[in-house]
Amino acid sequence: MSLINTSVPAFKVNAYHNGKFIEVTEQSLKGKWSVLVFMPAAFTFNCPTEVEDAANNYAEFEKAGAEVYIVTTDTHFSHKVWHETSPAVGKAGFPLIGDPTHQLTRAFGVHIDAEGLALRGTFIINPEGVIKTSEIHDNAIARDMNETLRKLKAAQFVAANPGQVCPAKWKEGAKAIAPSLDLVGKI
Repeated sequence: MSLINTSVPAFKVNAYHNGKFIEVTEQSLKGKWSVLVFMPAAFTFNCPTEVEDAANNYAEFEKAGAEVYIVTTDTHFSHKVWHETSPAVGKAGFPLIGDPTHQLTRAFGVHIDAEGLALRGTFIINPEGVIKTSEIHDNAIARDMNETLRKLKAAQFVAANPGQVCPAKWKEGAKAIAPSLDLVGKI
């Protein structure tokens, strides 16, 4: 069952963010765009590369009015130590959410029951708390946050421009399409 255009369910989790433990709820996601990035676990091999990529692109996400949240099945305490010991993860200026009870991984359909870990899932959520994009794939394949940023900007564009759609490889500033019967079979 697709989560697209559904509201984020109620949740309450803890995160490590800028030297503090904070609480994150579904209400934390409201009022601005949010990007939830699920990863299997802290202290793995591939996950730090994704956290670093998100950190390297974080200024662009902020410029686009979005907050990034990294979510693993570890605790927020583990994320504190991960942030302090990994040079890649230490670059993170965004919340590192612990989901040891698996409420988020289950709610977003990325939980691996047999392992107690999460699949790599990325979800872009609008300021009203509605899921606009979903990407889930094998844990051996890390993501490119530039592509996530492109998808965020496309979601923002179509939200601001009803009746427009973003074609393949659309980038900010590029021409969109206004669907019409006249275009059918001509593109």
